[in-house]
Amino acid sequence: MTTATPASPFDFHGRTVLITGAAGGLGLAFAQAFAQAGADVVMADVAEDRVRQAAAGLGEQHRGRTIVGLPVDVTQEASTLALVQAAEQATGRLDVLVNNAAIYATLTRSPYHEIDVAEWDRVMAVNLKGPFLMARAVRPALLRAGGGAIVNVASATVMSGSPLWAHYVASKGGVIGLTRTLANELGPHGITVNALAPGLTLTEASLGLIPDAANHGAQRGAIRRAAQAQDVVGAALYLASPAAAFVTGQTLVVDGGKQFI
Repeated sequence: MTTATPASPFDFHGRTVLITGAAGGLGLAFAQAFAQAGADVVMADVAEDRVRQAAAGLGEQHRGRTIVGLPVDVTQEASTLALVQAAEQATGRLDVLVNNAAIYATLTRSPYHEIDVAEWDRVMAVNLKGPFLMARAVRPALLRAGGGAIVNVASATVMSGSPLWAHYVASKGGVIGLTRTLANELGPHGITVNALAPGLTLTEASLGLIPDAANHGAQRGAIRRAAQAQDVVGAALYLASPAAAFVTGQTLVVDGGKQFI
């Protein structure tokens, strides 16, 4: 008697993943990982030309999957609703939302008392209001799909209280709080909500913002090297997968062990 091999919990064939901030950096890495795992992928970004170009390139690598790039301004409710509608029309369903869009690369590092109030407001609008609006917009689609997962990208800076980033750290701390509330509200509907908190990761944004980013803080971790995008994407796949079906309201820190040293 033979026993059928169970499907891998990381097989996303037949599922659709919507990723914001997907034109580059971690967002693009997430899109590549989910496509590799078999998902149809909707890549969204405020940079419309860049995200459409990135989606076209990814589609060439994964023929047979639906991979589209769509514009979104996550600070505007109408834009988030239009994105979800267009995503469902393109793919037929939505199963996973990865709330990745954030302001980071253009920030001015300053003591909290010198941060421009307009910049503070903009960071909060994108980094915290954005995930809130996206979670609202996608809720009906996830209910129609019979459940699903939301992965909110926070930051390990919340745990370290990294100085000169008060607006960024506070916004990502808000994402963790939002995650816990959404987990409670959406759990009865079969929807898990978790936060992913990467440490400094070598993307084009961090390389342009942090001097000597490849060595910044590397010796403070248990794993003493800089993080690459590929070090983070596995955690997103896990939190979005059936393997994490009983995991919700949690914050998974992916920083090479810096926060417990």
